[in-house]
Amino acid sequence: MIKTIQDTKLPALGFGTFELKGEECRRSVTTALEIGYRHIDTARMYENEDEVGAAMVESGVARDDIFLTSKVWMDDLDYDSLISEAQASVKALKTDFLDLCLVHWPTEKVPLEETFRALTRLQEEGVIRHFGVSNFTPKWLERALDLGDVFCNQVEYHPLLRQRRLHQMAIEHDLLLTAYAPLAEGKLHDNEVLQKIAKRHDATPEQISLAWLLEQQNVAAIPRSSKPEHIRSNFEALEIRLDDEDRSSIEQLPDDRRQIDPEFAPAWEK
Repeated sequence: MIKTIQDTKLPALGFGTFELKGEECRRSVTTALEIGYRHIDTARMYENEDEVGAAMVESGVARDDIFLTSKVWMDDLDYDSLISEAQASVKALKTDFLDLCLVHWPTEKVPLEETFRALTRLQEEGVIRHFGVSNFTPKWLERALDLGDVFCNQVEYHPLLRQRRLHQMAIEHDLLLTAYAPLAEGKLHDNEVLQKIAKRHDATPEQISLAWLLEQQNVAAIPRSSKPEHIRSNFEALEIRLDDEDRSSIEQLPDDRRQIDPEFAPAWEK
């Protein structure tokens, strides 16, 4: 499934690498690429860019066939540090450019204007093709949109945390809303509503969550797993087609089950 954002085509289903380290990370990315994933997500903070890059090179998949995202941590958003960190990402990933570079978390420590000046320079120099943000609330995203062509906002998004306002903004401004933790950190498997929908489709609750996300306009999802069978199962969610009854059932689920909420997170908004 391909989504088109700001005239750029990219796979709606990506492979996340948060908490994957060392050989496990390299092996998992290799498996994902063998299965057919062509959208890979990493970050400086994950400390696995070397392994992600090695897997990409060893896979034999042409670089232009992969949509590659990395992120710069919130402590490195001043002009010089961001330039340096993005260049380090490119080097570690054994590539010539990032398709997408994201501000990992918002912070008041560095003016957003300064951060965006650095991102714009990197884009002009071809180090990155697009830039965007992650974990930005609607208010933070409004600030970002006033400063530049934001391509993406990556946030926690799943049937138990339905990002209506951010999704609406994504459609209005033709930006990508990428769902991380799309399986709610394992909290979906025993959900009776999702189990019922899954049974109707001969699927799993996790596959239903991914299908629900991927059918939405301007939405991508980046599930993570180190188990080959789960990596494949997630990919097979691309074949599932939900109906109105399924969607209506999901809309009745609780909508406040946030799984990722570090102490430095912004004040979350609906």
